[in-house]
Amino acid sequence: MIWLDNTKAVRASHHSGLLRVAGELQLRLGGFATGVAGLDWVKQAEDQHWFLTAEIFTPDERPGWADLLVERPCRMAAIFHDAIPLKLPGITWPQSVARHPAYLKMLAQFDMIWAVSQTSRNELLGYWQWLGVKAPPQVKVLPLGADFAGNARQVKPRSQTTRMLLSVGILEPRKNQEFLLEVCDQLWREGLDFELHLAGRINPHFGRPIQSRIKRMQKQHPGLHYHGAASDALLTQLYNKTRATVFPTIAEGCGLPLIESLWRGVPCVASDLAVLQENAAPGGAVLVELNDHTAWRDILRRVLTDDTYHTQLSHAAIARKLTTWQDTADTVRSEFGA
Repeated sequence: MIWLDNTKAVRASHHSGLLRVAGELQLRLGGFATGVAGLDWVKQAEDQHWFLTAEIFTPDERPGWADLLVERPCRMAAIFHDAIPLKLPGITWPQSVARHPAYLKMLAQFDMIWAVSQTSRNELLGYWQWLGVKAPPQVKVLPLGADFAGNARQVKPRSQTTRMLLSVGILEPRKNQEFLLEVCDQLWREGLDFELHLAGRINPHFGRPIQSRIKRMQKQHPGLHYHGAASDALLTQLYNKTRATVFPTIAEGCGLPLIESLWRGVPCVASDLAVLQENAAPGGAVLVELNDHTAWRDILRRVLTDDTYHTQLSHAAIARKLTTWQDTADTVRSEFGA
Protein backbone atom coordinates (compact mmCIF):
# COMPACT_ATOMS: atom_id res chain seq x y z
CA MET A 1 0.00 0.00 0.00
CA ILE A 2 1.17 3.51 -0.84
CA TRP A 3 -0.36 6.38 1.10
CA LEU A 4 -0.11 9.32 -1.32
CA ASP A 5 -0.16 12.77 0.26
CA ASN A 6 -2.82 15.09 -1.17
CA THR A 7 -3.10 17.46 1.80
CA LYS A 8 -2.47 20.63 -0.20
CA ALA A 9 -3.78 19.36 -3.51
CA VAL A 10 -7.34 18.97 -2.23
CA ARG A 11 -7.40 22.67 -1.33
CA ALA A 12 -5.54 24.06 -4.35
CA SER A 13 -7.34 26.33 -6.79
CA HIS A 14 -4.57 26.48 -9.41
CA HIS A 15 -2.38 24.22 -11.52
CA SER A 16 1.34 23.89 -10.91
CA GLY A 17 4.12 21.45 -11.63
CA LEU A 18 4.12 20.25 -8.02
CA LEU A 19 0.41 19.56 -8.03
CA ARG A 20 0.66 17.84 -11.39
CA VAL A 21 3.17 15.33 -10.04
CA ALA A 22 0.86 14.26 -7.21
CA GLY A 23 -2.19 14.22 -9.47
CA GLU A 24 -0.57 12.15 -12.20
CA LEU A 25 0.85 9.66 -9.71
CA GLN A 26 -2.55 9.26 -8.08
CA LEU A 27 -4.09 8.57 -11.49
CA ARG A 28 -1.40 6.19 -12.75
CA LEU A 29 -0.86 4.25 -9.52
CA GLY A 30 -4.55 3.47 -9.41
CA GLY A 31 -5.47 0.95 -6.75
CA PHE A 32 -1.88 0.69 -5.55
CA ALA A 33 -2.13 4.12 -3.88
CA THR A 34 -4.65 5.74 -1.59
CA GLY A 35 -4.82 9.52 -1.56
CA VAL A 36 -4.74 10.97 1.94
CA ALA A 37 -4.96 14.39 3.56
CA GLY A 38 -3.80 15.11 7.08
CA LEU A 39 -2.93 12.21 9.40
CA ASP A 40 -6.05 10.06 9.44
CA TRP A 41 -4.27 7.40 7.40
CA VAL A 42 -1.80 6.73 10.22
CA LYS A 43 -4.30 4.52 12.08
CA GLN A 44 -4.35 2.13 9.11
CA ALA A 45 -0.65 2.19 8.26
CA GLU A 46 1.42 -0.97 8.57
CA ASP A 47 5.16 -1.57 8.63
CA GLN A 48 5.33 -2.72 5.00
CA HIS A 49 3.40 0.31 3.71
CA TRP A 50 4.92 3.47 2.24
CA PHE A 51 3.90 7.08 2.70
CA LEU A 52 4.81 9.25 -0.31
CA THR A 53 4.57 13.02 -0.58
CA ALA A 54 5.36 15.37 -3.46
CA GLU A 55 4.27 18.37 -1.41
CA ILE A 56 6.46 20.93 0.34
CA PHE A 57 5.84 21.60 4.01
CA THR A 58 7.52 21.66 7.42
CA PRO A 59 6.58 19.72 10.57
CA ASP A 60 5.35 22.96 12.17
CA GLU A 61 2.77 23.37 9.39
CA ARG A 62 1.17 20.01 10.08
CA PRO A 63 0.34 19.29 13.73
CA GLY A 64 1.59 15.88 14.76
CA TRP A 65 4.22 15.53 12.05
CA ALA A 66 7.21 15.85 14.36
CA ASP A 67 5.91 12.91 16.43
CA LEU A 68 5.05 10.98 13.27
CA LEU A 69 8.64 11.16 12.03
CA VAL A 70 9.80 9.66 15.33
CA GLU A 71 7.11 6.97 15.68
CA ARG A 72 7.24 5.81 12.03
CA PRO A 73 4.00 3.89 11.46
CA CYS A 74 5.41 2.95 8.02
CA ARG A 75 8.27 3.80 5.69
CA MET A 76 8.43 7.43 4.52
CA ALA A 77 9.37 8.75 1.07
CA ALA A 78 9.23 12.15 -0.62
CA ILE A 79 9.65 13.63 -4.08
CA PHE A 80 12.11 16.53 -4.02
CA HIS A 81 11.74 19.25 -6.63
CA ASP A 82 14.41 21.92 -6.15
CA ALA A 83 16.34 24.23 -3.86
CA ILE A 84 15.33 27.38 -5.74
CA PRO A 85 14.04 29.25 -2.64
CA LEU A 86 17.55 29.01 -1.18
CA LYS A 87 19.30 29.96 -4.43
CA LEU A 88 17.02 32.82 -5.50
CA PRO A 89 15.31 34.14 -2.35
CA GLY A 90 14.80 37.62 -3.78
CA ILE A 91 12.38 36.42 -6.46
CA THR A 92 10.78 33.45 -4.68
CA TRP A 93 7.53 33.37 -2.71
CA PRO A 94 8.39 34.66 0.80
CA GLN A 95 6.62 31.71 2.41
CA SER A 96 8.71 29.29 0.35
CA VAL A 97 11.93 31.05 1.31
CA ALA A 98 11.03 30.87 5.01
CA ARG A 99 9.92 27.24 4.79
CA HIS A 100 12.66 25.66 2.71
CA PRO A 101 15.52 25.23 5.23
CA ALA A 102 13.25 23.36 7.66
CA TYR A 103 11.72 21.39 4.79
CA LEU A 104 15.10 20.20 3.51
CA LYS A 105 16.17 19.31 7.03
CA MET A 106 12.98 17.31 7.52
CA LEU A 107 13.62 15.33 4.32
CA ALA A 108 16.81 13.98 5.86
CA GLN A 109 14.60 12.07 8.31
CA PHE A 110 12.73 10.21 5.54
CA ASP A 111 13.64 6.68 4.43
CA MET A 112 13.97 7.54 0.75
CA ILE A 113 13.89 10.57 -1.54
CA TRP A 114 13.08 10.77 -5.24
CA ALA A 115 14.65 13.82 -6.93
CA VAL A 116 13.05 15.03 -10.16
CA SER A 117 16.45 15.48 -11.85
CA GLN A 118 20.11 14.74 -11.30
CA THR A 119 20.65 18.46 -10.76
CA SER A 120 18.09 18.62 -7.95
CA ARG A 121 19.57 15.46 -6.45
CA ASN A 122 22.99 17.08 -6.34
CA GLU A 123 21.53 20.21 -4.73
CA LEU A 124 19.82 18.24 -1.98
CA LEU A 125 22.85 16.11 -1.20
CA GLY A 126 25.03 19.21 -1.20
CA TYR A 127 22.76 20.97 1.26
CA TRP A 128 22.70 17.97 3.57
CA GLN A 129 26.49 17.83 3.43
CA TRP A 130 26.63 21.51 4.37
CA LEU A 131 24.25 20.80 7.26
CA GLY A 132 26.47 17.98 8.44
CA VAL A 133 23.86 15.23 8.04
CA LYS A 134 25.70 12.04 8.99
CA ALA A 135 23.51 9.34 7.48
CA PRO A 136 21.24 10.83 4.80
CA PRO A 137 18.57 8.65 3.16
CA GLN A 138 19.03 7.25 -0.31
CA VAL A 139 18.26 9.77 -3.06
CA LYS A 140 17.30 8.47 -6.50
CA VAL A 141 16.31 10.32 -9.67
CA LEU A 142 12.68 9.95 -10.75
CA PRO A 143 12.13 11.00 -14.39
CA LEU A 144 8.79 12.78 -14.75
CA GLY A 145 6.21 12.17 -17.47
CA ALA A 146 6.01 14.24 -20.63
CA ASP A 147 2.44 13.26 -21.57
CA PHE A 148 0.56 16.13 -19.93
CA ALA A 149 -3.25 16.29 -20.25
CA GLY A 150 -3.45 12.85 -21.83
CA ASN A 151 -2.39 14.04 -25.27
CA ALA A 152 -1.29 11.35 -27.71
CA ARG A 153 2.33 11.43 -28.80
CA GLN A 154 3.03 13.50 -31.92
CA VAL A 155 4.15 11.12 -34.68
CA LYS A 156 4.69 13.38 -37.68
CA PRO A 157 6.29 16.80 -38.28
CA ARG A 158 4.11 19.79 -37.57
CA SER A 159 2.77 22.30 -40.05
CA GLN A 160 5.15 25.20 -40.69
CA THR A 161 2.52 27.67 -41.78
CA THR A 162 2.03 29.41 -38.41
CA ARG A 163 4.74 31.73 -37.17
CA MET A 164 3.87 31.41 -33.52
CA LEU A 165 5.90 31.00 -30.33
CA LEU A 166 4.48 29.77 -27.02
CA SER A 167 5.87 30.28 -23.53
CA VAL A 168 4.19 28.37 -20.68
CA GLY A 169 4.82 29.29 -17.04
CA ILE A 170 3.68 31.44 -14.17
CA LEU A 171 4.41 35.15 -14.71
CA GLU A 172 7.38 35.81 -12.41
CA PRO A 173 11.04 36.85 -12.65
CA ARG A 174 12.29 33.25 -12.41
CA LYS A 175 10.51 32.31 -15.61
CA ASN A 176 12.20 35.31 -17.25
CA GLN A 177 9.32 36.51 -19.45
CA GLU A 178 10.62 40.10 -19.39
CA PHE A 179 13.81 38.97 -21.10
CA LEU A 180 11.76 37.11 -23.70
CA LEU A 181 9.64 40.21 -24.29
CA GLU A 182 12.79 42.27 -24.90
CA VAL A 183 14.09 39.76 -27.44
CA CYS A 184 10.76 39.52 -29.26
CA ASP A 185 10.42 43.31 -29.23
CA GLN A 186 13.70 43.49 -31.15
CA LEU A 187 12.46 40.94 -33.70
CA TRP A 188 9.18 42.77 -34.21
CA ARG A 189 11.04 46.05 -34.70
CA GLU A 190 13.15 44.34 -37.35
CA GLY A 191 9.92 43.64 -39.20
CA LEU A 192 9.59 39.91 -38.48
CA ASP A 193 5.90 38.96 -38.47
CA PHE A 194 5.07 36.38 -35.79
CA GLU A 195 2.95 35.82 -32.68
CA LEU A 196 4.11 35.30 -29.11
CA HIS A 197 1.66 33.68 -26.70
CA LEU A 198 2.35 33.69 -22.96
CA ALA A 199 0.30 31.31 -20.82
CA GLY A 200 0.35 31.14 -17.04
CA ARG A 201 -1.14 32.57 -13.88
CA ILE A 202 0.37 35.64 -12.20
CA ASN A 203 2.66 35.37 -9.20
CA PRO A 204 0.93 37.73 -6.72
CA HIS A 205 4.25 38.84 -5.22
CA PHE A 206 6.28 39.44 -8.37
CA GLY A 207 4.11 39.07 -11.47
CA ARG A 208 2.19 42.34 -11.71
CA PRO A 209 5.02 44.38 -13.29
CA ILE A 210 5.38 41.72 -15.98
CA GLN A 211 1.65 41.80 -16.63
CA SER A 212 1.80 45.59 -16.93
CA ARG A 213 4.64 45.38 -19.41
CA ILE A 214 2.68 42.91 -21.51
CA LYS A 215 -0.27 45.30 -21.65
CA ARG A 216 1.97 48.19 -22.71
CA MET A 217 3.67 46.15 -25.42
CA GLN A 218 0.36 44.86 -26.78
CA LYS A 219 -0.45 48.42 -27.84
CA GLN A 220 2.62 48.35 -30.12
CA HIS A 221 2.70 44.69 -31.10
CA PRO A 222 -0.63 43.01 -32.02
CA GLY A 223 1.16 39.67 -32.21
CA LEU A 224 1.61 39.56 -28.42
CA HIS A 225 -1.04 37.57 -26.54
CA TYR A 226 -1.43 36.67 -22.86
CA HIS A 227 -3.56 33.83 -21.51
CA GLY A 228 -4.00 33.86 -17.72
CA ALA A 229 -4.66 30.66 -15.79
CA ALA A 230 -4.94 28.66 -19.01
CA SER A 231 -6.90 25.41 -18.88
CA ASP A 232 -5.46 22.13 -20.13
CA ALA A 233 -7.79 22.37 -23.12
CA LEU A 234 -6.55 25.84 -24.05
CA LEU A 235 -2.93 24.81 -23.63
CA THR A 236 -3.55 21.88 -25.95
CA GLN A 237 -4.97 24.24 -28.57
CA LEU A 238 -1.97 26.55 -28.26
CA TYR A 239 0.52 23.68 -28.51
CA ASN A 240 -1.29 22.41 -31.59
CA LYS A 241 -0.84 25.76 -33.35
CA THR A 242 2.62 26.84 -32.25
CA ARG A 243 5.78 26.45 -34.29
CA ALA A 244 8.04 26.26 -31.23
CA THR A 245 8.00 26.86 -27.49
CA VAL A 246 10.34 29.19 -25.64
CA PHE A 247 11.58 28.60 -22.11
CA PRO A 248 14.08 31.30 -21.02
CA THR A 249 13.85 30.27 -17.35
CA ILE A 250 16.51 31.18 -14.80
CA ALA A 251 16.15 28.10 -12.58
CA GLU A 252 14.19 24.82 -12.60
CA GLY A 253 13.95 21.57 -10.71
CA CYS A 254 13.03 19.54 -13.79
CA GLY A 255 11.61 21.71 -16.59
CA LEU A 256 8.30 20.09 -17.49
CA PRO A 257 7.46 22.64 -20.24
CA LEU A 258 10.46 21.43 -22.23
CA ILE A 259 9.62 17.72 -22.20
CA GLU A 260 5.89 18.38 -22.64
CA SER A 261 6.69 20.40 -25.75
CA LEU A 262 8.83 17.60 -27.16
CA TRP A 263 6.05 15.09 -26.49
CA ARG A 264 3.94 17.04 -28.96
CA GLY A 265 6.75 17.21 -31.51
CA VAL A 266 7.14 20.94 -30.88
CA PRO A 267 10.76 22.14 -30.80
CA CYS A 268 11.74 24.05 -27.67
CA VAL A 269 14.24 26.89 -27.32
CA ALA A 270 15.39 27.01 -23.70
CA SER A 271 18.04 28.35 -21.37
CA ASP A 272 21.24 26.32 -21.15
CA LEU A 273 20.76 25.34 -17.51
CA ALA A 274 22.32 22.11 -16.27
CA VAL A 275 18.91 20.69 -15.40
CA LEU A 276 17.54 21.41 -18.88
CA GLN A 277 20.62 19.87 -20.47
CA GLU A 278 19.54 16.59 -18.88
CA ASN A 279 16.27 16.61 -20.86
CA ALA A 280 17.44 18.39 -24.01
CA ALA A 281 20.47 16.31 -24.92
CA PRO A 282 18.72 13.58 -27.00
CA GLY A 283 17.35 16.19 -29.44
CA GLY A 284 14.44 18.41 -30.38
CA ALA A 285 15.48 21.30 -28.15
CA VAL A 286 17.94 24.15 -28.62
CA LEU A 287 19.68 25.46 -25.53
CA VAL A 288 20.82 29.08 -25.59
CA GLU A 289 23.04 30.92 -23.14
CA LEU A 290 20.99 32.43 -20.34
CA ASN A 291 20.08 36.08 -20.94
CA ASP A 292 22.19 36.44 -24.10
CA HIS A 293 20.00 38.79 -26.15
CA THR A 294 21.89 38.35 -29.41
CA ALA A 295 21.99 34.56 -29.23
CA TRP A 296 18.30 34.30 -28.38
CA ARG A 297 17.30 36.75 -31.10
CA ASP A 298 19.29 34.85 -33.70
CA ILE A 299 17.98 31.40 -32.78
CA LEU A 300 14.34 32.52 -32.55
CA ARG A 301 14.63 34.21 -35.94
CA ARG A 302 16.05 30.99 -37.39
CA VAL A 303 13.38 28.78 -35.81
CA LEU A 304 10.65 31.08 -37.17
CA THR A 305 11.99 31.46 -40.70
CA ASP A 306 14.18 28.45 -41.56
CA ASP A 307 11.81 25.62 -42.49
CA THR A 308 14.59 23.08 -43.00
CA TYR A 309 16.03 23.76 -39.56
CA HIS A 310 12.59 23.63 -37.98
CA THR A 311 11.85 20.30 -39.65
CA GLN A 312 15.10 18.83 -38.33
CA LEU A 313 14.23 19.89 -34.80
CA SER A 314 10.69 18.56 -35.10
CA HIS A 315 11.90 15.19 -36.42
CA ALA A 316 14.37 14.96 -33.55
CA ALA A 317 11.64 15.68 -31.01
CA ILE A 318 9.38 13.02 -32.48
CA ALA A 319 12.09 10.38 -32.76
CA ARG A 320 13.39 10.49 -29.19
CA LYS A 321 12.16 8.38 -26.28
CA LEU A 322 10.35 10.24 -23.53
CA THR A 323 9.14 9.11 -20.13
CA THR A 324 5.39 8.83 -19.62
CA TRP A 325 3.59 9.34 -16.32
CA GLN A 326 2.79 5.63 -16.37
CA ASP A 327 6.55 4.97 -16.56
CA THR A 328 7.04 7.27 -13.57
CA ALA A 329 4.33 5.52 -11.58
CA ASP A 330 5.67 2.08 -12.51
CA THR A 331 9.12 3.10 -11.24
CA VAL A 332 7.63 4.16 -7.90
CA ARG A 333 5.51 1.04 -7.61
CA SER A 334 8.44 -1.24 -8.43
CA GLU A 335 10.70 0.43 -5.87
CA PHE A 336 8.06 0.18 -3.16
CA GLY A 337 7.09 -3.37 -4.03
CA ALA A 338 3.46 -2.38 -4.48
